[in-house]
Amino acid sequence: MDKFFSNVAAKIAAWAGQPAAFILAAAVVIIWGVSGPVFRFSDTWQLVINTGTTIITFLMVFLIQNAQNRDASAMQVKLDELLRAVQEARNEFIGIEHLTDAELIAIREALENSEACKGESEQGGVSLSRADILARLLLRR
Repeated sequence: MDKFFSNVAAKIAAWAGQPAAFILAAAVVIIWGVSGPVFRFSDTWQLVINTGTTIITFLMVFLIQNAQNRDASAMQVKLDELLRAVQEARNEFIGIEHLTDAELIAIREALENSEACKGESEQGGVSLSRADILARLLLRR
């Protein structure tokens, strides 16, 4: 099921990003607008476009999110490979996308304030969070 959905989502997302898709959507709106006088701009006439666009938008949200997740995962794998390949790179960064938001913020803040943190010594007996440990590890290099 995952493979089927991924294939269908990729094909629809690729098609939806083409100029032809925009032209088709614009043509539908123009035809709908021109048909207004024929249907006397009735509530049903308005409901047709509202319902159609709502359904398409609802479905496209899931397809766009799928494409974005797939792209982000592929980008992360590529970045991890670059970190592994470059000797001077900090391998501790590999996999940090799995940390919590609070842990990532702590690492970012520690890196931004790295000059102030470099002089700190290890705190004996004090329990450190995963983010603090990783931030200190990153700052040692």
